[in-house]
Amino acid sequence: MRGKGARTRHLLICLLALTALVVGACSGPSGTASKRATGGTLTIDNESGALWACGFNPFIASANGLAFGTIYEPLVYSNLLNDTKTPWLASAYQWSSDSKTLTFTIRSGVKWSDGVPFTAADVVYTFALIRGNQALDLESVWQVLASVTQDGTDKVVMTFTKPAASAFYQVAGQVPIVPQHIWSAVNDPGSEQNLNPVGTGPFTLGMCTPQNITYSRNPNYWQKGLPYLQTVNYPAFTDNDVANSYLAAGQAQWGGQFIPNIDTVYVAKDPSHNHYWFPPIDNVNLWINVKVPPLDNKVVRQALAYGIDRSKVSKLGEYGYEPPGNQTGVLTPTFQSWVDKAEASKYGYKFDPARAASLLQSAGFTKDSAGIFEDSKGKKLSFNIINIGGYTDWVTSLQVITDELRQAGIEVKVQNLPSSVYFDDLFTGTFQLAYGSVATLPGPTPYYELRNTLDSSTSALIGAPASGDYGRYANPAADSLFDQYETTTDSKLQHSLVAQLEGIMLEDVPVIPVTEGVAWYEWTTKGFAGWPSPDDQYAAPAPWNLPDWESVLLHVYKTS
Repeated sequence: MRGKGARTRHLLICLLALTALVVGACSGPSGTASKRATGGTLTIDNESGALWACGFNPFIASANGLAFGTIYEPLVYSNLLNDTKTPWLASAYQWSSDSKTLTFTIRSGVKWSDGVPFTAADVVYTFALIRGNQALDLESVWQVLASVTQDGTDKVVMTFTKPAASAFYQVAGQVPIVPQHIWSAVNDPGSEQNLNPVGTGPFTLGMCTPQNITYSRNPNYWQKGLPYLQTVNYPAFTDNDVANSYLAAGQAQWGGQFIPNIDTVYVAKDPSHNHYWFPPIDNVNLWINVKVPPLDNKVVRQALAYGIDRSKVSKLGEYGYEPPGNQTGVLTPTFQSWVDKAEASKYGYKFDPARAASLLQSAGFTKDSAGIFEDSKGKKLSFNIINIGGYTDWVTSLQVITDELRQAGIEVKVQNLPSSVYFDDLFTGTFQLAYGSVATLPGPTPYYELRNTLDSSTSALIGAPASGDYGRYANPAADSLFDQYETTTDSKLQHSLVAQLEGIMLEDVPVIPVTEGVAWYEWTTKGFAGWPSPDDQYAAPAPWNLPDWESVLLHVYKTS
């Protein structure tokens, strides 16, 4: 799936620490389902990079985006744009005064799509399942959880090893709940394809082929009257150009990919109905495998950072739709108040090939006859970088980056791969350089993306799948800052801790943010209404925003 969720989240998650939120059973995303006709087929257009494998295991990163939201649901839906929380499979939740215990009231009247009642035992089982299978813990929730137990018939109590208000987003909003009566019979959950998924969500699996997935309306969905849509088609596209032509021709209603010159290519095809909105999301990074010499040398990494013109990549690779990133790793303007401007100005990271060359020369590297730096043994600063070949904007961006780095005396060779191969190499750390974003969603403060990017607790040994920190960066000082953040709800202290993490990003350069990715989102009002928009930001709008796409599919309805 492409990218992650956008957000303008200025509400801090710590406000939940002492708050009990109780909301009655919803009959619709906004509280009450409108009396609209049920029916219609909606087609999603999103360049996926590969044909569908037809696996729907929500605990496998490459399949999670096809199952989480449509079929499987979280305890609480957290709107990635504004941090609005809506109780979902949990009807209420409450923190203890010390933020070390979180109690959920499990919603009554919910059934799995096979008719079996959903219970608190399913929630407890789900968390036990991922505890016993570390590779399934995509959000590393068991790094902070101590136990998950049932209390009575409808309560689930989570205890944490320390105050953990910051973990709410992950444990409540990012863990898909699965049925115990199905999954307890699965021998190997980590390799289970889950061809016939049973969930609580608004859709069931209709049919899956390598070319298309069909989701069918769940007539017994717990939010009465929803969804409005009868069928959702999700064709597989391995190339942006084909996907863009399909969308522009009106064959799909909901797009989620980069479209060059979008006003001409898409909007102009039907100016009255075709729209787009690209809210800010997480960073698109140059991932650096710090276990590979000489990338384990921070001077080399600093040289890479000075050798990239982020503004030019933004302009040429992304048509200016994605703003240039910055080396602090903190999105602007979304989290502008978190940026340590004074510290960032000390380094002044901008395109400066002369400074990059000076750094390398000071570290003992010399240029060969072709202008590429090499070490004392004649080993060139030449690296392979993996990329998803179907993402034409990333392909173009890397053409810009490779040209720029050559000016700094560094050679980079691009390997444009199918998405399945790319993600396998990225997660297992079998790469030198990689281009892309974190596979896990960011959250309502910079902490979340930085944690998924740098915290060694989210990483793994080379060859084993990691949920974050793909470059295998390990810094006890950084890990300690993340640990401290998780124990406090003091906003001033949280800002201070993030500022120190920015200092590590600037000095160590464990990863290079190149552009600020956006939630690619195109939609048509021809025949359909209920879409999110800048004026109605009820959900992060891209079809790969998880589980926000469920909220979109619950709002949208056919008008003709």
